[in-house]
Amino acid sequence: MATAVERDAYVLHPDDIQEPPETIWGALKFLGPGLVLSASIVGSGELIATTTLGAQAGFITLWVILVSCFVKVCIQLEWGKHVINTGEPSMAALNSLPGPKIAGANWTIWFWLLLMILKFLQLGGIVGGVALALNIAFPGISIPVWAWVTALATGALVFSGRYQFIEKAAVLMIAAFVVLTFIAVGLLQGTEYAVSWPDIASGLGFQLPSAAVAAAIAAFGITGVGGDEIMLYGYFCLEKGYARFTGPKDDSAEWAHRARKWIRVMYVDAFVSMIIYTVMTAAFYCLGAAVLHRMGTVPAGYEAMKTLAKMYTETIGPGAMWAYVIGGIVVLFSTLFAATAGWSRQFTDTFSRLGLLEFTNTRQRHRSIAILAWVMPIIWSILFLTFKAPVFMVILGGIGTSIMLLIVVYAAIYFKTKRLDKRLAPGTAYNTFFWVSAAAIALLAIRGLYSALT
Repeated sequence: MATAVERDAYVLHPDDIQEPPETIWGALKFLGPGLVLSASIVGSGELIATTTLGAQAGFITLWVILVSCFVKVCIQLEWGKHVINTGEPSMAALNSLPGPKIAGANWTIWFWLLLMILKFLQLGGIVGGVALALNIAFPGISIPVWAWVTALATGALVFSGRYQFIEKAAVLMIAAFVVLTFIAVGLLQGTEYAVSWPDIASGLGFQLPSAAVAAAIAAFGITGVGGDEIMLYGYFCLEKGYARFTGPKDDSAEWAHRARKWIRVMYVDAFVSMIIYTVMTAAFYCLGAAVLHRMGTVPAGYEAMKTLAKMYTETIGPGAMWAYVIGGIVVLFSTLFAATAGWSRQFTDTFSRLGLLEFTNTRQRHRSIAILAWVMPIIWSILFLTFKAPVFMVILGGIGTSIMLLIVVYAAIYFKTKRLDKRLAPGTAYNTFFWVSAAAIALLAIRGLYSALT
């Protein structure tokens, strides 16, 4: 008999059933999917989009960042809950939504594919960020060469990587830069750029200067869990085992008990990761607002990484440049790594909905993921070398992510109201926060769509 480790993570089988932990400490042993998303979030969202917004607007838009981190977690949980309830990966779930289908795929899948054009530009900007940082460290090698090195290194790491490797690598990639950033924020208080309580309070007044609308919408889309990352969460929840450990759905009280308990484990995973990326996002924002805004400097073009370095050299000292470059390479590369791992699965799932392969065929799925792990970073590198505007490319991707949230919220509402097993229904407090979050995200996503079209 095959063991649970050997069995396909995307096929639920009674032999894989595992009783969930009964304590929070036990649940902490099963953290993982949210940490993989954090590796993706901490790169483009925090290092580039968040600090750019802080540089443009100062502290006044801090509320955008905090709201962005808090309100999306309920939507993320609803997608994760749907995975445990049904065992469906994200694109199979989208394909179950009402509405017309084209070539076998629901209209929401085609809308997602359209928005991924902007997301590919965003990841091209991230490739550019890594290449620029490497060029600072090793100026004798040109930026285009570093872009290709970055793309090929990403493909090499992801193409044969299974979930456990992805999870461990993602956590290691963000740890060093987290430490560096907190040191910078702490040392900031001993400089002319020190942050005061009036600075923080000014950012909690829900003001949005017209000049910062585009950057704010982009930051809202990217910071916290974005629309694309919410959709990726289901794949990592499946591969971690939450749905597989629950087992195939049936009418028994035992299944309902396991499902509720594994959903609670998923809650812990999502909330722990939310705390991590919220604190990190606020720290990055404060650096951008306190240092770059007061200097009147906004990251742009090939000078973007050197501009961002001032957040560290102005607080820690000139010697921090090397620490920043190393940390910047790691944190941006973590975004490429996590995005490649997730998108290769997501596009493979999409191709399955279009009838190009069978997602449940393990050999076909692994082959598609391996090929995409090489192809996507190469495309991102070409886009960077074509447009040569990494910050602008990331901002465009953030706007696309904000619009994508419309699909994500719509699907979460449908999953919750039409497909969730009644035995898994949450309480009043959760329901209230969910509907408030859905409304807030929808309003800001519509504002992002308006900004993109005008």
